[in-house]
Amino acid sequence: MSDASTPPENPKPAHPKRGWRNFYGRRHGPTLNQAQKEYLNEDLQALSPGDVDWDVNPDRRPIDVAARFDGKPVWLEVGFGGGEHMIHMAGRYPQVGIIGCEPYINGVAMLLGKIRRARAGNVAVHPGDARDVMDVLPAGSIHKAFLLYPDPWPKSRHHRRRFVTQEHLQPLFDVLAPGAEFRIATDICDYVRQAVEEVPKAGFEALFSVPAAFDRDDPQEVSGDWDQPWDDWISTRYEQKALREGRKPHYLTYRKPLG
Repeated sequence: MSDASTPPENPKPAHPKRGWRNFYGRRHGPTLNQAQKEYLNEDLQALSPGDVDWDVNPDRRPIDVAARFDGKPVWLEVGFGGGEHMIHMAGRYPQVGIIGCEPYINGVAMLLGKIRRARAGNVAVHPGDARDVMDVLPAGSIHKAFLLYPDPWPKSRHHRRRFVTQEHLQPLFDVLAPGAEFRIATDICDYVRQAVEEVPKAGFEALFSVPAAFDRDDPQEVSGDWDQPWDDWISTRYEQKALREGRKPHYLTYRKPLG
């Protein structure tokens, strides 16, 4: 979850085999405190999901997530922000493993602190672009995925930067197991519009009904079964900010077909 007001970063590929891949948003924010620096130095490496970085895996060999989590079903959270949802789900579902991806290092440090305090042993953390993780996840290895309050990129010319484009959705579809859920939460009505249009194109089926009053050319707040959060939902700080500012959350559930 990056700050939409921040100019994009377009670093050169770190490895000769790596293709060009734009990154938009922030990687660093305010100065980390001493405890957060310790979390990053002492905990982050051990929480890696596997060989994701190009320097150690230039051929993009699939990582063994089954071994990483002792055969547990594996979930993926794209852009975990401060980590509230991820640590909540790890505690509620100790029988699964959860991989979280977040390029904003301050958010990574926040999550690491939560992991220490919760003593969560069923999580893995990638401090970078989720696309690099999806590169090396085996096909069909993820049993649930979350995209929660992603960067809205509100300007029309920036909509191509949103996660709900085929550049991101197709790799996600490939790594999901048949029948796996893909959950999206957002308070941005135009993000809903783009998700409704783009996610099914990648092969997902919607587990909610798009209200007839929803005009794709003029998005508006309309009621429907996407207004109700999931039974295991925890309201994040991003959602609380949206509610304070008068924006209505929507909860979209998709599934990869079984066939």
